[in-house]
Amino acid sequence: MAESNESSLKMMDGVPVIELVNLCKSYHVGDMDVPILKSIDLSIGQGEFVAIMGPSGSGKSTLMNMIGCLDRPNCGQVIVMGKDVNTLSDPELAKLRGLEIGFVFQNFNLVPRLTTLQNVELPTYANKKEGVDARKKAKELVEMVGLLDRMNYKPSEMSGGQQQRVAIARALINDPSLILADEPTGNLDSKTGEEVMEIFSDLHKKGRTIVMITHDPDLAKYADRVVYLKDGVIDNN
Repeated sequence: MAESNESSLKMMDGVPVIELVNLCKSYHVGDMDVPILKSIDLSIGQGEFVAIMGPSGSGKSTLMNMIGCLDRPNCGQVIVMGKDVNTLSDPELAKLRGLEIGFVFQNFNLVPRLTTLQNVELPTYANKKEGVDARKKAKELVEMVGLLDRMNYKPSEMSGGQQQRVAIARALINDPSLILADEPTGNLDSKTGEEVMEIFSDLHKKGRTIVMITHDPDLAKYADRVVYLKDGVIDNN
């Protein structure tokens, strides 16, 4: 793995998946504006695996929300596949998020009453790329993560590792340009966590772009590049 704190990188062919330009984010608390991110510049190229690390309160989760188009910046730009988030309406932003970004969360966030297959297929109910057979694609993804024999199981009938595999398959259903993983092994034992990281590693080898928030240096070793945050800025020291 090659570690770097540089905020720019020679891109592969085509536009970067993510560009953050002079990004700032603050939240209004009482009578005060509390700055969380300050003048962040970061480019993430096609096919990169980037780990974001930093102490509690450094702004990692806020940065993930910015990259995932879950929130808008106070200043600066968030550009996803060449589209400036600030220029998009809320419906346009929701469509971009639904089609171009796949999310994997620490707590899995599966729908309890749905089966594995239904959970994987769920994102296509709101957004689906043209010409895609969602049910067929969902079955292929369930097989890819090794859960074909659990296709009709509900989350409560599966282990944490199996649930996270479902979440990874769900993140891939719309063939997104970017996979965002927020502490994806945080609720798993070390062996199961390694198995989940091997799935991410395989996806990366196949050309997927992955951004992962983690506090674990051992997980960060799977990445091409590590970005360190400290007090809302990229730490270049």
